[in-house]
Amino acid sequence: MEEGIVATESSLPFRALPAAALRGRGPLELLRGGATMGAGLLAARRLIQELRPQAILGTGGYVCVPLFLAAKLARVPTLIYLPDLVPGLAGRLLARIATQVAVNVAEALPVLGLRPGDPRALVVGYPLRQEFFGQDRAVCRRAFGLEAEPPVLLVYGGSRGARSINQAIARLLPDLLVRSQIIHVCGREGDEAFLRSAAEALPAHLQTRYKLYPYLDGVHTPPMVGAFGAADLAICRSGASTLAELPAAGLPAVLVPYPYVHQDENADYLVRYGVAEKVADCAMIGNGLPQEGALFRAVARLLDDEPARQRMAEQSRALSRPDAAQRLAEAMFGLAARSGG
Repeated sequence: MEEGIVATESSLPFRALPAAALRGRGPLELLRGGATMGAGLLAARRLIQELRPQAILGTGGYVCVPLFLAAKLARVPTLIYLPDLVPGLAGRLLARIATQVAVNVAEALPVLGLRPGDPRALVVGYPLRQEFFGQDRAVCRRAFGLEAEPPVLLVYGGSRGARSINQAIARLLPDLLVRSQIIHVCGREGDEAFLRSAAEALPAHLQTRYKLYPYLDGVHTPPMVGAFGAADLAICRSGASTLAELPAAGLPAVLVPYPYVHQDENADYLVRYGVAEKVADCAMIGNGLPQEGALFRAVARLLDDEPARQRMAEQSRALSRPDAAQRLAEAMFGLAARSGG
């Protein structure tokens, strides 16, 4: 879906290359995946011959593997940027191929066999639009039709949303809305319908506190950055961008890591610095009443404790890296200059 968003909603030139994951598949799927990767390598070589780049930037994942292999064969310098605290198998492979390796936080380097000070290693932070920094809370709240009080809870799960979080919120809406106003970005995978039904069952005075959107595009809706600016607390997954977006906004969070993709390690990093709490996906609601589950207990405690939220917000801002995009761009220009571009 993210590829479709880039292709249809961005003004950037877009070219797709064949690629396939090669891990955790049966023999037939591995053969098909290998053939796809071979086709991707040939397509990547043709693309490099056509565009003649001075340097190539990749952001991890198996989709980068054919391009980076082709670049190595063509002697084009490469920079792989790996934002997760624990990169996946493809990321670790790309770190061996790439000319330079950039990471979000220094704690990611040992996983890649690197250390601070290694000439191939760069710690740059996570590039964000500058609008993330220094949002005016009152202005952001007005854009969403929210009041100055009570606190604002932001719930989001990326462009696809997070089904289990959405289902938990639907069950907890009455209790959460007694304590807060909610901006809920539920994703474009069909969850809006059951969430809308849950909201319509609420008393009228609570319905006005609930702002539900499948997606925030900044054109037909307020921008996502405005949702960060309006919020006092977030419920979200812990993907790589979370390591930067929450600190940039100074936003405390209750993190619900998506299982199996190293999001636990990202969440643990933020918990370790005192800027978030973590709740397991399987423990959000628990086996009793929804209000007795771990998610509601954590969120209610923070909504009711403004000094704790303020401490977490200050500690979160201390982790932010406003210059990350500039540092990454400078590294790319440096590679291009060394290649004679």
